[in-house]
Amino acid sequence: MDSDAIAKMIDAMDKEIKNIRQEALQMSWYMRGGINYEQALQLSAMEREIISNIIKENMETTKKSGLPFF
Repeated sequence: MDSDAIAKMIDAMDKEIKNIRQEALQMSWYMRGGINYEQALQLSAMEREIISNIIKENMETTKKSGLPFF
């Protein structure tokens, strides 16, 4: 690999790390203590996706029901 390809790969990895951290922080916030940041980071990509889908479904249900979310 040349230096440009390596730099692009590092940039892509940095973006992926940022996305994983953001997703883990959001997940821990929405879970309100049900899972903390460190635990969220240890989840597999599939587990994070499943939990994110559950959160989205719960938010939609809350909006439809008119119940307060926060």
